Formats: sequence, structure tokens, C-alpha cells
Amino acid sequence: MLPILLVLIASLAVGFTGLRAQQPDPPFDVLITGGRIVDGTGAPWFKGDVAIAGDRIAAIGQLAGRQARQAIDASGLVVAPGFIDMLGQSEFNVLVDGRAASKIMQGVTTEITGEGQSIAPATDRMIREAKPGWDHFKVVQDFRTLAGYFQRLETRSRTTINIATFVGAGGVRDYVIGADDVPSTPATLDRMKALVAEAMKDGALGLSSSLQYVPDRFNSTDDLVEMAKVARRYGGVYLTHLRSESGKMDEALDEAFAVAERADIPAEIWHLKTAYRANWGKMPAVLKRIADARARGLDVTANQYPYTRASNDLDSCLPTWVREGTNDQMIARLKDPALRERIKAEMDDAHATGWENQWYGSGGGDGVMVASVLNGDLRKYEGMTLTEVGRAMGKDARDALIDLVIADTGQTACIISIMSEEDVRAALAHPLVSIDTDSGARAEDGPLSESRSHPRAWGTFARILGKYVRDEKLLTLEDAIRKMTSRSAARVGLHDRGLLKPGMAADITIFDPATIRDVATFEDPNHYSVGIRHVFVNGRAVVANGVITSERPGRPLRGPGYAR
Repeated sequence: MLPILLVLIASLAVGFTGLRAQQPDPPFDVLITGGRIVDGTGAPWFKGDVAIAGDRIAAIGQLAGRQARQAIDASGLVVAPGFIDMLGQSEFNVLVDGRAASKIMQGVTTEITGEGQSIAPATDRMIREAKPGWDHFKVVQDFRTLAGYFQRLETRSRTTINIATFVGAGGVRDYVIGADDVPSTPATLDRMKALVAEAMKDGALGLSSSLQYVPDRFNSTDDLVEMAKVARRYGGVYLTHLRSESGKMDEALDEAFAVAERADIPAEIWHLKTAYRANWGKMPAVLKRIADARARGLDVTANQYPYTRASNDLDSCLPTWVREGTNDQMIARLKDPALRERIKAEMDDAHATGWENQWYGSGGGDGVMVASVLNGDLRKYEGMTLTEVGRAMGKDARDALIDLVIADTGQTACIISIMSEEDVRAALAHPLVSIDTDSGARAEDGPLSESRSHPRAWGTFARILGKYVRDEKLLTLEDAIRKMTSRSAARVGLHDRGLLKPGMAADITIFDPATIRDVATFEDPNHYSVGIRHVFVNGRAVVANGVITSERPGRPLRGPGYAR
């Protein structure tokens, strides 16, 4: 009897096993089929399918026949990791318009931000000074720390893209000392270091600096080293806008290397450039200096945007001493007739020292264009050079600039002609250089459409893939995608993004390599790029068939020191 019973049990077991084997695999949420997969590593593309389950990549390979709730035919298209903007500047913009439209329409799924002045920490005074811009867009700043900002993104100000930020050394200095040109003391430096530590525990990626601008310019190298040591203690990295991108470039590189070495911290140079005509052609030498620093053991890299014109605040055309202190103090100096004459003389000084004279370096009024204004009465000047604005106002271009700054209370942005195409191409081709837009997200409609902007906000990634990869073959498709994805993710420690690989976050960009291109120009910037078909962020489609959806799956991405 016992043998018969054992045979029956064995037969039942085999039967149940057979039933399990016959049961279909659970369906994927999304199955992307037949695409040319460029996985972000730099390896050659291959034909295959990509499956999404929840917010993760579930499988890659030949997945024909598998069930999915949504299927996308990617035949003839490139399937890549979502692009990572190494300097996106949208920390405020996503509070105004969570679509981040100009970014997702060029394939960006994650932004790194916080250049020298991060959105927090902030004091009541700093909030009051920023209030005109916030009020204009009907946004209330109800947080003081990065923890509060991240909580707002998670609960109220939902966005399409992921946001990660550095803590800015300039903002920390402004918090403790203000915007005056005075040296730190042991007490103020300790307070600054404590704020860096707090921000790292809140989720900052590391420390940043923007050393061309007030008040960050007043931080000494020693200050930067001490703050960078704190960021490194929490696993952070250091990103910097160099103190000089022109005549004192070598000294500025020395400083960046010194911070990396003395703080024992990985470092990256934001939006690398060799600015002004006198420095054109020097990019190969700059790149060699970075490579030489790496050869002696310093973990130093760089990023860039693919345009020959830069953009910043119009008041950056004024001497540093004019911009010192509060906005009201700057405007008072500009209204003083005697000081105005001194300012105009210094703007035309070819041998100015102690500041980046971008007015002279850009060629004066012909090389400086009004990009955007806050005061609607001044909107007629957008897209005009300062020479043209001066002509319209019936005054010298320098006087026109000063009066614009006064009338717009320092809120005007400008575009400056300062780089050569040869230098841009040299940096873009270099393996150590990744990609940024250095501009906040915009839109063709809604509140962020009211002003113009630099075309890099709309077209950076599409421009590289269309102009420099497809048309000019400066880069291979695989290397361009590597620069836009895994290279950036690895630099800032986003270990679950930047690659198409099972288990990674499902941030995916699908585009047509034959048609992708930038449309935005300096004269007419407010146009989305073309050729982006689908964009997924954390597994959900924010662009479907070239159209922005209602999904807002973006998340704050916190850094390695985050105290969970």
C-alpha cells in the first residue's frame, strides 16, 4: 500500500509542477520593442526590447511574446537612458510649472542644480530679497532648508523630472555673512560648515561654488577647502563655476585642483569654456591641464553646453564692487551720478583686474543681448543688443544697461557672445566632459513662456544628437549618450540611474535619430526640440508620441549623506 501512495504523491507533485510551468509570466507595465538600444555604457547599440515594471527596468533582451499592459513599437528609434542635465537650474522653475516642458521635450529626466546659490538654506532676509521674483510667479517660499524644499516637491509641487541639488557655498556665505566683501572669521566659517553638514544630511549631493559672482567670489580658497571637507565627510563631491574663465583661467584651475586635493574630494568644473576672444583656441591646453591633474591622482572632470554664447544676469556686466551687498545698495550706487561715470569707465577698461569684465570681453553693446526681464514694461527690449537698446533709449549703451538694471531691480538676464565654435567642439569631443544646459526649464505656454531665454534651455541635448552626432559626426551616438547619462550619474553618485539595465530606475528616452534636432535660436528661442517620441520618468510616461502628458512622477533625488 505504501509504494502505491508514494507513486500517487509523486504524480501529484509532477502535475502541480507542470501546472506552474504552464502559467504565464506576469505582464509588464510597458514593453518597448524593436528599438536600437544604446544602454549608456558607451558600448555599441544592439537591437532589442526593454520592459518596465513599476518604476524599474524589469528586463532587456528579446522579449517578443511577453504580455504588457502597454506596448510601444520603437522600430527605427533609439532607446536610451533618460538624459541627465548636469546643471539644470530649474529648482525654482518647477515650483512655477511642474511640466519642466523644455527639458522633457529634449529627453531630460533628471536635473542637477544648485550652482553656488542653492534654493536653501535661506534666511528671512534672503527670502525677502528674492520675493519680487517669487511674487511675480505667485509662488510662496514656505521652506528654509533643503529638507523643506524636498518635502514640497514630494507633496505639493509635483514635477515631471527628478531634481537633485548641491548646497551652494555662495548661499551659505550669504546666510552667515551676507554679500559684503569681508573675510570669514573662525566663528563664521564654523557656522558655514555647520550649514553644509545640515544640507548634506538633508540630501545635498555635495558642495558647489560659483566664484565669478557675488557673494561666492568673496569666499577664499581656504573657506572652500574647509566646506568641501565637510561635504566629503558625508560622501559628497565638489562642483565649481571657476573664478575666471578667461584671462586668469590657469589660476582658477589651480584653485579647483587645490580644493580637490586638500579636501580629498572628487571635483567637476561646471560649463567649461575659454571666454573672450583673447582666450579663443586655449581649450586644448585647458583640457590637457585637467587630464594632467587626473594623471597625478586628482578626480577632476568637467561639463559644458554646446553653444558659443553664455547667459547670466545683466548686472554681471558691472564691476564687482557695484554688486557687493544687497540689491538695494547696488541700485543706489547705480543712481549716484559720480559713481555711474566711474562704473562706465571701468566697463570699458581692457586691463581691468579683480573681476571678469564681461562687458568688455563680450565686445561691449554689440555682444550683450537682453534675454529676459521681470518688469513687463521692459519686455520690448528682449532680443535686442545693448547697442540697439541704447539707440532706442537715445543714450549710450552703458547707460542703457545701467538703467535697465535699475528699472528691473536687477532681475534682467542677458546673453553674451564670448566663445569660439572650435573651443566648444574641442571640449565636446573630450571623454572627460559631460553635458549641461545651465538654464532652467521653460515652456511654449503658461507663466514660463512670457519671456525669452537662452536656446540652451530648449535644445542642448537635441543639438548634440542632431548637429554634432548625426550631421557632423564629431561624436559617436554611443559616446554622446554615455556623456548624457551614465557619465553624469556616476559623477554625482546617482547609482540607480544613467544605464539601461534590469533593476535600474525606469528613466528612459526614446527618439528618432534621423529627425532629432534643436529648433530654438537666439533670436527666437521659445520652441521645443523635435524628434523626441517618448520619455519615461520612474516608469511613467511624461512624453507620449511627442506630446506632454499629465503625469508628474519626478522625485527629489537625495545625496549620500541623507539622514533617513
